[in-house]
Amino acid sequence: QVQLEETGGGLVQTGDSLTLSCAASGGTFYRLAAAWFRQVPGKWREFVAAIDWKERDTYYADSVKGRFTISRDDAENTVHLRMDTLKPEETAVYYCAAAIGMLYSPTHRDHTRYDFWGQGTQVTVSS
Repeated sequence: QVQLEETGGGLVQTGDSLTLSCAASGGTFYRLAAAWFRQVPGKWREFVAAIDWKERDTYYADSVKGRFTISRDDAENTVHLRMDTLKPEETAVYYCAAAIGMLYSPTHRDHTRYDFWGQGTQVTVSS
């Protein structure tokens, strides 16, 4: 059973950058697709970005394209999400997720596609 742990959340100001990391234990990210979602109270869990394991294809929500970058380091068993030019409306709990097998559009956006989840890390962007 793969366990995921997110780190790197915190309080930043509008326009700042932040990098989140997700470490896997009890298993590896090899042959697992990885993704980041975010959620605010009372709203659905929102897809942010994903990266496949084979060709390392990446997928992004339209709202973060050009500002966020997802990457993976299978040797270190970690996935990262670099977030630039952060906005107050992006304040949320950010979750790391992993899926067995390949990702295909549009199901990569569906949180039910993912098999393993971390506990989340809070990101707060002050205005």
